[in-house]
Amino acid sequence: MQHHETPIRVDHIGIAVESVDNVEPFLSALGCEKLLDDTIESRFRWVYYELGDGSRLELIEPVAEESFLTDFLDEHGPGLHHVTLETADIDAVIGTLEAADVDVIDYREFEEWTEAFVSPRNPTGALFQLMEYQEAYEQNREIQAQELFIDGRRLTNSQDLGDS
Repeated sequence: MQHHETPIRVDHIGIAVESVDNVEPFLSALGCEKLLDDTIESRFRWVYYELGDGSRLELIEPVAEESFLTDFLDEHGPGLHHVTLETADIDAVIGTLEAADVDVIDYREFEEWTEAFVSPRNPTGALFQLMEYQEAYEQNREIQAQELFIDGRRLTNSQDLGDS
């Protein structure tokens, strides 16, 4: 199987929970530091944590009465929801996956990032989120940009991951 040449790394692990507030004491006991707490389109709350040198966890809690997240929790209960991979060129990664007959779904472009999801019907059974940060992400979150990127910087095609 052919692979892409673009830098890629694990950005964070997404965990679906009924209540962030109930889980947060556990994460604090592990040594997690909260970096961001936000609500997206009144659908879900996401709280981003750092653990150690670049390990990231994201808790996602439903806010809306019915959503993809309430459906997920009803079916699976709390637990692993997705693995997010940051890439320097999302289109290159998608092209390679599609050439290997892997289903890439729900491609969306936002001002600050582009994302797509790899169906959990892949051989791992896990949902993967592919994400490419745009320059606007750094500009719009200037104060927190250093903390929100692994090693304080987003991936680019000119980076050598051996230095990260």
